[in-house]
Amino acid sequence: MIQVSLVIPVFDEQESLPELHNWISRVMDEHGLSYEIIFVNDGSKDKSWEVIQKLSSINPAVKAISFTRNYGKSAALDMGFSKAKGEVVITMDADLQDSPDEIPELYRMVIEDGFDVVSGWKKKRHDPISKTIPSKFFNWVTRVISGIKLHDFNCGLKAYKNKVVKNIHIYGEMHRYIPLIAKWNGFTEIGEKVVEHRSRKYGVTKFGWERFINGFLDLISVSFVNRYKRQPMHFFGTLGTISFLAGFIITFWLIFEKIRGISKGLEVRNITDQPLFFLALVALIVGAQLFLTGFLAEIMASNNIKKGDYNVDEELNFNN
Repeated sequence: MIQVSLVIPVFDEQESLPELHNWISRVMDEHGLSYEIIFVNDGSKDKSWEVIQKLSSINPAVKAISFTRNYGKSAALDMGFSKAKGEVVITMDADLQDSPDEIPELYRMVIEDGFDVVSGWKKKRHDPISKTIPSKFFNWVTRVISGIKLHDFNCGLKAYKNKVVKNIHIYGEMHRYIPLIAKWNGFTEIGEKVVEHRSRKYGVTKFGWERFINGFLDLISVSFVNRYKRQPMHFFGTLGTISFLAGFIITFWLIFEKIRGISKGLEVRNITDQPLFFLALVALIVGAQLFLTGFLAEIMASNNIKKGDYNVDEELNFNN
C-alpha cells in the first residue's frame, strides 16, 4: 500500500507547480516514503494543466484530475479523497506557502501517535493584517461552536487516516470544517502541529473577503446538517410542537375569556376581532408546516441521497 497520498487543489498556479513537485519528491525520497501526488486542476485558466501533464510524464507518482470548470477547493479535495490510496492522506496548497518538509512528521503523528486528523497551525503567518485579524476571529467562533480546540481551521496543510477521507463528503466551502465533519462521523482523535507558513512566491491569492462570509454560513450549515441529518424531525418537530402549542394555548385562552365574560353578563368582542386570534392562527399553521417539513426531511434522509458528480475533463495515471 502507498504510505502517503498528497491531494493538492490547483487553480492558476503554473509557476509554482514544478518547484512544489521537486520539493515533495526530494522530501519523500530522503525519508523513504512511498507516495502519490494527486493534483486536482480546478478549472485553471493558465497553463497549470499543461505543467501537470508534463510532470506526470516524468514521474509516475504524479496523478491528476482536471475539472471542466472551477468548482472550488472543497470539490477538488472531495474528488482527490475519492482517488487517494495512501495510508495517510495529506492536503496542501499549491502556492508554496505550505512546506513539504512537514510531511514526514505529519505522517508519523497519524501512524505512530494514532491521530485520525492532524491539522496544521500557521502560528507565524506571512499574510497582511486584513487576512490575519478576520482569520483569528473566524477560528475563535469555530472553536466555540465546534468544541474542537484547534487554532487554525483554515490551514490547508492537514493529514488524515485514509478511512477518514473515505467516510466524509465535503462541498461548498466546507473544506475548512473537515475536522468538525470528521468528529461528527466518529473520528475524534484530532491533533494539531505548528507548521511553517511561507510567503507567497508566485501570483496572488485567490481568496477574498467573501470567503469569511461564506465560511460562517457553511459553519452553521455543517453544524446543523451533521447534528440533524439522520433525525431531522428532532429539529423541525421540536419547533413545530412549540409553535402549535403556542397557537393552541392562545386560542384556548381567547375562548375561555369569552365564555367567562358571557357568564358574567359582560359585553365581549368576537374572537375573530382580536389580533391575538390571528397570531394563534399563524402559529398553528406554522406548526403544522414544520411537522410536514420534518416528515419530508425524514423521507429524504431515509433514501440516503448520494452526492452529485463533478464534470471531469481528463485524468492521468490512475491506472498505475
